[in-house]
Amino acid sequence: MYIDLHGGALVFGGGEASREGARIAASRCGIECYGIDYRMPPEFPYPAALDDCMCVYRHAVDTYGADRIVIGGRSAGGNLALATVLRAKDEGLKLPSAIVLLSPEIDLTESGDSFQTNKTIDVNLPNSLMSANLLYANGADLCHRYISPLFGQFFKEFPPTFIQSGTRDLLLSNAVRLHRALRRVGAVTELHVFEAMPHGGFGGTPEDEELAREVARFVNGALSQ
Repeated sequence: MYIDLHGGALVFGGGEASREGARIAASRCGIECYGIDYRMPPEFPYPAALDDCMCVYRHAVDTYGADRIVIGGRSAGGNLALATVLRAKDEGLKLPSAIVLLSPEIDLTESGDSFQTNKTIDVNLPNSLMSANLLYANGADLCHRYISPLFGQFFKEFPPTFIQSGTRDLLLSNAVRLHRALRRVGAVTELHVFEAMPHGGFGGTPEDEELAREVARFVNGALSQ
C-alpha cells in the first residue's frame, strides 16, 4: 500500500486536495493508497503534522506490515514522508519498503544553491517559503532533522528512495543533496531531473506521463521484492 502526503508549504493543500492526490497515486500505481489530511498551522504547527503521519504509519505497519508499505510525498509532503521514516527509525519501528519524494521541500533553512540560482526562474515557486517555514516550525530549530530531514542520519539499509526535480525547480538543490547523502552511505536511490521543469512535476507539465511511469515502476518494483 502507498501512503501519500500532499504538498502546500506545510501550511495549506489539505482537504479534498489530499484525497485527490491519493486517488491519483492509487491509479498510477494500481495499489491501495492512504492520503493523510494532516494538521497544519497556524492552529497546529510542528510537530502536529508529523505526529499525524506517525499515527497513520503505525496503523499501516500493524495492518499491512512495513514490507508492504511505500511512503511518498509532493513538495512539503516529501518533507513529512522523509521525516516520518527518520522518526520511525528513532522509535524502533520497521521501515517501509521504499520512499517517493517529488520535488521535496526537505531543507527549511533554504541553504541550497538553487534557492539563489533558480529564484524567479521557477514559474511555480519563484521565491522563498521562509515565512511559511517559520510559521510551521513555531520556534523550533529549522535544522532539526524532523523539520529539515535533509540533515538526518542516513545509512546503507535506508529504504530505496526515488527523488524527482527539474532544472528550474527552486528546490533542485534539495534533491541533489539528498541523493548524494544517500549515495555516500551506499543506500539505494534514484534521482530523476527533468529538463526545464519547475517546482512540481506532479501535474501540469508535459513530462507528467513519463514521470508517472517511472514512479509506478519504482513502487511496484519495491513491493515485489
